[in-house]
Amino acid sequence: MVRAIMHGCNGRMGRVITGLVKEDEAIEIVAGVDTYTGVANDYPVFEQIWACDVEADVVIDFSNAGAADALLDYCAAKKLPVVLCSTGFSEEQLKKVEESAKETAVLKSANMSMGINLLLKLLKDAAKVLAPAGYDMEIVEKHHNQKLDAPSGTAIALADSINEALEEPYGYTYDRSQGRRKRSRTEIGISAVRGGTIVGEHEVLFAGVDEVIEFKHTAYSRSVFAKGAIEAAKYLSGKPAGRYDMSDVIRF
Repeated sequence: MVRAIMHGCNGRMGRVITGLVKEDEAIEIVAGVDTYTGVANDYPVFEQIWACDVEADVVIDFSNAGAADALLDYCAAKKLPVVLCSTGFSEEQLKKVEESAKETAVLKSANMSMGINLLLKLLKDAAKVLAPAGYDMEIVEKHHNQKLDAPSGTAIALADSINEALEEPYGYTYDRSQGRRKRSRTEIGISAVRGGTIVGEHEVLFAGVDEVIEFKHTAYSRSVFAKGAIEAAKYLSGKPAGRYDMSDVIRF
């Protein structure tokens, strides 16, 4: 039985994961961490990660980038594997992730969905064929009106996946309203939409002469991310220090 600490337990995703874990005999949540303690849980909840003194095998993080530094310090000090599901990390925090991975197992993914991680692979194959043929590449992502970061971490991951497949690196364009100019051949446009309760939608377009090829992933509930996080936690428990991602869990 894998013992997990749910970091951000009283947030939307934390509550979804808590509910799903109750139905999984291979994992249990033994403690939670959240600055908001107004939710009743079956496990003890601490306001700060350093106050948590419960023995565990792994941490699942679905909080926010502002809580990442303390979490990474805690996990590195205790050699405790951590699944990072939060987004919006700064460049300094991303470096801290790599440093922490020298001390403990760290799995970071911009998106925990199996479908998105399959899409990352498919885009590499498509880009190798279509980019050299002159197809323009655009990404449109849509999320609920409470999401703080834009573009989403998943949209950046999709663009990065495309770029990894190209011999010539492309630049990213986030806001074309800042200047009047013709679209560059070597750019990937990324647009963000925020509204309502959209869980998550990502569309990648390869636009050529007289044809458009579209890849699209739509999440209809947060459970797709929660299930991925749970599987990642079970996978990461007991793993040696190092950087991991969802491709290690899914093993395409």
